Amino acid sequence: MKSKKIIIGSRGSKLALIYAEKARNQILKFSEKFKIDDIEIKKITTSGDLNQKVRLSELGGKGLFSKKIEEELLDNKIDLATHALKDMPSIETDGLLTDSFLERNDPREVLISRDKIKFKDLKPNSVIGTSSFRREYQLRNIRNDLNFKLIRGNIDTRLKKVNDEFYDAIILAAAGIKSLNFNNYVSEIFSVDEIIPSAGQGVIALQCRKDDDKINEILQKINHTNTYIRVQAERNVLKFLEGDCETAIGVISHINNKNIKLKAELFSLDGSKRFYYEASKNIKNAKDLGLEVGESLKKQSQGNYKK
Repeated sequence: MKSKKIIIGSRGSKLALIYAEKARNQILKFSEKFKIDDIEIKKITTSGDLNQKVRLSELGGKGLFSKKIEEELLDNKIDLATHALKDMPSIETDGLLTDSFLERNDPREVLISRDKIKFKDLKPNSVIGTSSFRREYQLRNIRNDLNFKLIRGNIDTRLKKVNDEFYDAIILAAAGIKSLNFNNYVSEIFSVDEIIPSAGQGVIALQCRKDDDKINEILQKINHTNTYIRVQAERNVLKFLEGDCETAIGVISHINNKNIKLKAELFSLDGSKRFYYEASKNIKNAKDLGLEVGESLKKQSQGNYKK
């Protein structure tokens, strides 16, 4: 008996479609009853894609990249959705489940500048493009003589703006650059110690309806265990802080044998104060570790990280 076709919902950007293709390939790898024609990828335009001139926080937050896709999932127009985890709100939408993840890509940040100039060698007052308060405050913490200017749009658009000299440099996630084979544009890669990335950066999240047992069963087969554990810890920091896309926070985890280490930094609303905490636990207690780190940051900051 032929299996029902699976429809994967995705944003329509080149990068998002690459992520959806990765998900399709994993399903084909682990579920022999499906052939490539049985799994369709549907492009969905989100609110975040339509308006690329202002900060996401001014439009309504991170959910702008996922809300429309989630609506199609809830309306049974698609069977599962692929998201860049760092772009998803930390609180799950009722009726949906985000509990499976592909193996994590590179979580680091990269600098792309004209003439491949390193960050430390940029001229004072150089203009750096970013849409992230986290990245801006982290880089200001290293150099306070640079100017930061909002930049949005897909990676191709941002690269063109550097080339056209609207910006001297931009900061982007390494995962996207590598997926698009744009490595030759990279001027510098920051270690996760130099710049702590966004929670879940480099992770492709797979979301489905909570009551869809068949899709849930498929997704559990392709769920990457270590990535899943790390995500539980990192995302729980965000959940405890009840932050939004204006919350300037970096979170990264590492697994060593049976232990997981988590470190995070949080900035005050204006970026003038930095709060830091790190801890480790057995991987069985990854979720508790995230809550512990979140609680420490909240106490240190006394709530001075959100409006």
